Amino acid sequence: MENNYKFFSNHKCEYFPCHKVKNKEEFNCLFCYCPLYFLEECGGNKNYINGIKDCSNCLIPHSPKGYDYIVGKIIEVNKKKREAEK
Repeated sequence: MENNYKFFSNHKCEYFPCHKVKNKEEFNCLFCYCPLYFLEECGGNKNYINGIKDCSNCLIPHSPKGYDYIVGKIIEVNKKKREAEK
């Protein structure tokens, strides 16, 4: 696989996989904890339970293309912040 830094799968983790998935071989553990958790508009499949964000139905960080999505979203948010500061 090229771009190995974008994908890591820890089959020895006691929680692996932490979400129900069809193909465990494509489950990406790189973002075990999603860096987008604190964004209201993260783009993921989220719910709120008693005011707390529940991401248990979101597989974006664990998908093969999750790295690209998350890095792209961080760049987008930073760009918006810089534009707002001008």
